[in-house]
Amino acid sequence: MAVLIDPPSWPGHGRMWSHLVSDVSYDELHAFAARIGAPRRGFDRDHYDVPSELYAAAVRAGAVEAGSKELVRRLAAAGLRRAKGRRAAEA
Repeated sequence: MAVLIDPPSWPGHGRMWSHLVSDVSYDELHAFAARIGAPRRGFDRDHYDVPSELYAAAVRAGAVEAGSKELVRRLAAAGLRRAKGRRAAEA
């Protein structure tokens, strides 16, 4: 059970981005994101969009590096995956 982050390989707004997820709970994810300075507005359905500038801080804080497919697999296995178009209330 962990917080995971994929490599910053997603372009947007002139930056590269990672996805930060928890395979335990949204509470764990929100707490971890706050510890590394990721703003709450970065939360999108079931993950945080994290700029490349925060990637090293996330890993130092204990996020496990994983590929994007592994993040999705772990979210789904934990029952935390929220499909696009079905935006649920933030937990």
